[in-house]
Amino acid sequence: MGLNWLNDVKWDEQGLVPVIAQDAASGEVLMFAWMNRDALDQTRRTGEAVYWSRSRRRLWRKGEESGHVQKVHEIRTDCDSDVILLRVEQVGGIACHTGRRSCFFNKLEESGWSSVEPVLKNPEEIYR
Repeated sequence: MGLNWLNDVKWDEQGLVPVIAQDAASGEVLMFAWMNRDALDQTRRTGEAVYWSRSRRRLWRKGEESGHVQKVHEIRTDCDSDVILLRVEQVGGIACHTGRRSCFFNKLEESGWSSVEPVLKNPEEIYR
């Protein structure tokens, strides 16, 4: 497979595309991140999620510090080709740097935002 498929993605002004990581088995949305062309190409070639860290300004292999890699089952794009969906197996069951299964653990309730998902592992034990 050549790299022409990368030209079909609608990259933003910074050369990035938003990415949603979804559990391939349950359909649960695990996290949101960004990719550049190199991250998306490496993800396809290696079968493990690679993202672009906007804060660190570098490629970020999911799980490079925590061991919680994402094994990619499918790569999809939306109808406008401007959002990527990764269907993944979340190794270790933790996708969030807070030690939770999903990054989407805050729920809007009458009193405001409330954390509704448990911490599965203390982040201090994950990131040393």
